Amino acid sequence: MKTNRRKFISKVASGSFGAAALSLSSCDQKITSNSQIDIKSKYEKLDKILEQPILKKNLFSTQVIIESVELLRYERSFICRVRSIDGAEGISVGHGELNTLWPIFVNKVQPFFIGQDARELDLIMDRIFVYNLNFRYNGRAIGIPLATIEFAILDMLGKISGKSLGQLIGEIHNPEVGVYMATEFRHLPLEEHFERIKETVAKYDTNALKIKVGYQHFGTTDIYYAGLPGKTEELIPLVREHYGDQITLYADSNGYYNVEGAIEVGKILEEYKYSYFEEPVLYWHFEEIKAVADALTIPIANGEQDQSYYNFRWLIANDGIEVVQPDNFYFGGYIRSMKVALMANAFGKTCVPHMSGGDLGYLYDIHFVSAIPNAGPHHETHGLQTHVPFECPTSPLEIKDGKIKVPTGPGLGINIDPEFIKLHKLVEY
Repeated sequence: MKTNRRKFISKVASGSFGAAALSLSSCDQKITSNSQIDIKSKYEKLDKILEQPILKKNLFSTQVIIESVELLRYERSFICRVRSIDGAEGISVGHGELNTLWPIFVNKVQPFFIGQDARELDLIMDRIFVYNLNFRYNGRAIGIPLATIEFAILDMLGKISGKSLGQLIGEIHNPEVGVYMATEFRHLPLEEHFERIKETVAKYDTNALKIKVGYQHFGTTDIYYAGLPGKTEELIPLVREHYGDQITLYADSNGYYNVEGAIEVGKILEEYKYSYFEEPVLYWHFEEIKAVADALTIPIANGEQDQSYYNFRWLIANDGIEVVQPDNFYFGGYIRSMKVALMANAFGKTCVPHMSGGDLGYLYDIHFVSAIPNAGPHHETHGLQTHVPFECPTSPLEIKDGKIKVPTGPGLGINIDPEFIKLHKLVEY
C-alpha cells in the first residue's frame, strides 16, 4: 500500500459464525516473520470486536418475548410485523427482492424467532445461521429476510424504550447524514449518459455524486458484448470538468475490471480527484483487490456484496480497502453491519454502507449511519421516492445542503398509514 492512501481519505472524511481464520504459518516453519506477527495481532483485535454485543440490552429490565413474526404482502410490497407477548409491536418495510425470497423468510428464518427474548438479538442473529443449516444460503438469500425481521424487532424495541434505531445499537454521532446521488446509465452512449447524470443531480440539493464506470449490468444477453470502448475514459474527466471542485465525486465499477484494467482506470480517477473507487474488481477476489489498492493512492471501497465477517476481516487486516460498505439488507441487518463498521474503525478506516431496498431503504441507511463512529462524509441515495405513505414527526426528510436530518422518534421514527398496512395480507407457504 502506498503510504499516502490513508492520508488521502482522511482529507475526504475531515466469534461470530464464519470460516476459520486464515493459517498464519506452515507446520514446518519455525520462525514467524514480523509481518505474520503483525497480521496475527490484527486478527486478534478484530476477533475481539466481533465478540462484543451491539444491542443495548441494558435498556430493557424484563424479557421481551416474541409471540409472532408475520410477513405481509400487497402486490410487490412486503411488510414485516412482529409482536411481543405483552402486546408491543414493530413494523419494517421489506426489500423488493422478497418477491423472490419470501419462501426462505417463511420456512428458514421466521420460525427461529418465535418465543425468543428480543433482548438477546445479538445471539439470535448469530445462531440463526446454524438453525436449519441456514449458512448454506448465505448472502442476499438469507440476509434480506433476516434484516427485514431484525428491523421490525428493533422498531418494536425502540417503541418500548423510547429510543431511535441508532440509539439501540450505538451512540448518535451523526444527527444529520450527508448524501451523494447514485447514478446508473452505464449502458447508454456517452452523451446520453452524461445528460442523465446532470438531470439526476439537478433534482436534489446535494454536493456529491457517484458515477458508474465499466460496463457491468448493461442488461443484454449478448455474450460477446464488450461495452462501449473508451467511454469510461471520456466520462471521468467530463464529469469533473462540468462540476469543477464544487462537488465530491466517487466511481463504482461493480467488479467489472481485472487488476490491470482497474489500475488503469484508477489512475485516471486519481488524476481527476475522485474520492474513492468502489468495487474495482470482483468483490470476492481479495488478493486482486489488495493488488489494486497497493498500486493506487485513491481509496478502495468494497463490501456491498459481501456475505461474511471474514471477508471484511481479511481485507481490513491486510490493508486491502479503506472504505467498508456492508449493505444493511444484504448483510443481514444492523447488528452484523455494525460489527463491520467497528472493525474498520479500529484500524482508522471509513464506513459508507451500501443502500438498497428502494421503498424505505434510505431511512434504514441514515439511522445506521447516525450511530457509526467512522461514517464517511457522504452516503448513498437514489432519491427519496417511496410507495409507502407515512409521516415523520421529527424530520422533514428532505435533502438540504446535501444532508438529511435523521428522525429522532422511537424505533424507525415514522408512522405508516394504517390503511396501507391493511392492504397487505399474510404470506403463508
